[in-house]
Amino acid sequence: MGGTVMYATFWALIPPLVAILLALITKEVYSSLFVGIIVGGLFYANFDPVGTLEHIFKEGLVKQLSDPYNVGILVFLVFLGIIVALMNKAGGSAAFGEWASRHVKSRIGAQIATIALGVMIFVDDYFNCLTVGSVMRPLTDRQKISRAKLAYIIDATAAPICIIAPISSWAAAVSGFAPEGTNGLMLFVRAIPYNYYAILTIAMMILLAVFKLDYGPMKTHEKNAVEKGDLFTVKETAQTGINNEIKGKGKVIDLVLPVIALIICCVLGMLYTGGFFEGETFINAFANSDASVGLVYGSFGGLLFTLLLYLIRGVMKFKDCMDCIVEGFRAMVPAIIILALAWTLKAMTDSLGAAEYVAGIVDQSSGSFMDFLPAIIFLIAVGLSFATGTSWGTFGILIPITLKAFPLTEGGSTLAIICVSACMAGAVCGDHCSPISDTTIMSSAGAQCNHIAHVSTQLPYALTCAAVSFITYLIAGFIRNAVISLAIGLALMTVTIFLLNHFLKPKKALS
Repeated sequence: MGGTVMYATFWALIPPLVAILLALITKEVYSSLFVGIIVGGLFYANFDPVGTLEHIFKEGLVKQLSDPYNVGILVFLVFLGIIVALMNKAGGSAAFGEWASRHVKSRIGAQIATIALGVMIFVDDYFNCLTVGSVMRPLTDRQKISRAKLAYIIDATAAPICIIAPISSWAAAVSGFAPEGTNGLMLFVRAIPYNYYAILTIAMMILLAVFKLDYGPMKTHEKNAVEKGDLFTVKETAQTGINNEIKGKGKVIDLVLPVIALIICCVLGMLYTGGFFEGETFINAFANSDASVGLVYGSFGGLLFTLLLYLIRGVMKFKDCMDCIVEGFRAMVPAIIILALAWTLKAMTDSLGAAEYVAGIVDQSSGSFMDFLPAIIFLIAVGLSFATGTSWGTFGILIPITLKAFPLTEGGSTLAIICVSACMAGAVCGDHCSPISDTTIMSSAGAQCNHIAHVSTQLPYALTCAAVSFITYLIAGFIRNAVISLAIGLALMTVTIFLLNHFLKPKKALS
């Protein structure tokens, strides 16, 4: 097996592209992903039916679901789902919503508050997605902000924040891809000012909120939320997610304390897996941490704290707490299914040599287009991340290739840093656009939003930011100055949003 003539050719990218196109056309993600998996299996097995089935299930689904890292993420999802179910049933989420509605009086304020919380939870993107969603849903619902808009804000403050936060699971991942003898964390820090997509995404979110601007499919979702009170627009959305039935007598503290405990426990869990309590430094412990295991430890600690808090305070009975275990697990089933299928599709793509194919393209383009290379690498990273649905896999492929072409020496140092940052920025951008991305799936789960509705509404925003980022990388490749390039990028983003606001804003603004 594996002797397919399609190995390391453009055909390696066809299976995920089939899945993505079908998902966007049919609005149904499960069957679309499975069709993509079948195409990948057929390509790998040279259209032999038995070989195809063996590859799909043995080397694909079963292998991915037995991978320790993936299992850790699924367990983390379940624990977090149970915590959210507990907070909802205890009444903590409703109490927070009532408190926030007295202090946050506008849709702008609710969006800015959600962005601020997303920025503060920078440790891990999965943790960010589900925590921000569970905490802010009561507030955004009361301000009639659509679930699609909430999902966009969650998604845009997950990976873009983690990829510019030195203390995060993403910094640890990037550090691990640095060549031997290079300080990986220092490479990550030096790349931050050039990470235009991440920085411009944050600026774009704030500008959209302040200008009260929505366009593309998001405009329909927001209009329905404001005028009809319909937070979903896509009807089947209401059938998924955690039951928000409130039976408890909780207060704001019953949401705030579990969230704080969860954050502390997850940080400690990641530090523990990195050897912090065995004498490793704080920074090195984060760089060496196992995010999957650390988040499992942290979420389990947060779950125990939440259970003890509610039982001691008497806001829930023991039986009600136990009922939340099943409810929390059930709520995460859609996200778990999508993740399992997305991981299997990625395995199909990997077995067809997608990484080798892209590596060849980058190697060929590294000669005569030196000044244009940051922009070229950004586009390649966007395409690879979009097709495979993985940011980490994308910069894991491209960063070593980039640093091989441009070693971190005096002459090529600045261009190398810009190109590394372009790898990371493009990976995050493609991840944002892709329906099969882990973070996109998590954002849908966190907002309890229909997954395809989230993808279709976020896509125009992500592409707008991608276009501005591409232009900024073109400029950076020539001037190679972090401050000037970033200033130009921010100015371009501001002008873009101003023009969109001028030409697209409806006569009656959403207030």
